[in-house]
Amino acid sequence: MGALADPTRSFRLDGRTAIVTGASSGIGVALAETLARAGADVVLAARRREALETLAGRLAGEGARALAVSCDVARDADLEALVAATLERFGRIDVLVNNAGINEVVPAEEESEETWRRVLDVNLTGAFLCARRVGREMLASGSGSIVNVASVLGVVASAQIKQASYVASKSGLVGLTRELAGQWARRGVRVNALAPGWFETEMTADMFQDERSQRWIRSRDPMGRPGQVEELAGPLLFLASDASSYVTGQVVAVDGGWTIV
Repeated sequence: MGALADPTRSFRLDGRTAIVTGASSGIGVALAETLARAGADVVLAARRREALETLAGRLAGEGARALAVSCDVARDADLEALVAATLERFGRIDVLVNNAGINEVVPAEEESEETWRRVLDVNLTGAFLCARRVGREMLASGSGSIVNVASVLGVVASAQIKQASYVASKSGLVGLTRELAGQWARRGVRVNALAPGWFETEMTADMFQDERSQRWIRSRDPMGRPGQVEELAGPLLFLASDASSYVTGQVVAVDGGWTIV
């Protein structure tokens, strides 16, 4: 009887190239590290070049190949340069992780149009522009996996933490994920989303420094705690790799059960 096939091999990304936007801090750093440690060549994209170079150097020290590219995802010219740099260095694009995002906490009745547009420009329009540009390369090659980093606040309301523009942008990203998946499924490109719950990052630092906010999370989350960024590694690898080859248009909530109650 022959040896059984190793089921973990489908999670590997050896020989593939992944772009991660918003890779200069927080969840983006963890996601980029995960892909690199699974064997991918990783292109790190964000506006803060120095932070990207630091991460690229750390990954190189672990034996990975990483490229830092300064990029504003809401600018077409920057996205063209990002794709060109990726193809020049690695010759292919197999995975895109749309992670760049910002938020503003302000009551809806006081939120300015400028703030509203800025949040949607980065979180939703930027994700679409990036998926559109990278998607063209993937469609031409007949394969690829796009993972949009949405949020549980794209599935349920925030309400107590007032951020209408952020909730709208992430809800839109969930819808965009399904639409792109439907349009591109027969052309070899899969599009899915991660919906993280409450994780301590640069964006949520103020909240995690407040004991009242921490008690609120612990009391409402079925697991009674926030997430740790390393807990996103498994779900990301599943969606980015061949392990999810028959999965598209799905939103995977990594939230300790936040969205089930």
